[in-house]
Amino acid sequence: MTQPFTHLDGAGHARMVDVTAKQPTVRSATASGRVVCGPVVVEALRSGGVPKGDVLAVARIAGISAAKRTAELLPLAHVIGVHGVVVDLTIVDDGVDITATVRTADRTGVEMEALTAVSVTALAVVDMVKGIDKSVRIADVRLEAKSGGKSGDWLRPDDA
Repeated sequence: MTQPFTHLDGAGHARMVDVTAKQPTVRSATASGRVVCGPVVVEALRSGGVPKGDVLAVARIAGISAAKRTAELLPLAHVIGVHGVVVDLTIVDDGVDITATVRTADRTGVEMEALTAVSVTALAVVDMVKGIDKSVRIADVRLEAKSGGKSGDWLRPDDA
């Protein structure tokens, strides 16, 4: 049996799902992504030689801010209390790996907030280094795990 689309009304129009009756529960989501860069950018990141300043610090704050503003960007996302955001950036040989974990105690999950945090963190990295190399690119933004809520826990399979 196919489940009905919860974001459509009887006439097929988009609607925001009413979560008023749901009980708040602790929820968490982790997303990841990367900014692929050439060796010149990676060296500038490692040496602190990016002309715009501390790339990782700026990008981390951008990601945290983005997680808190997800409902402003996505029309059907709920306004929720974002109670914790951790954005980690690691310089690797071919760019910057990004992971964001968002936590709440609310009526709906934070998967979109985690994905938004990673996406905006990556955009901030690109903005900071594009003067060095315009060919940098964002790749592999994806949900890694979520916990809590009616659907329970989910972890990305190793092969996906």
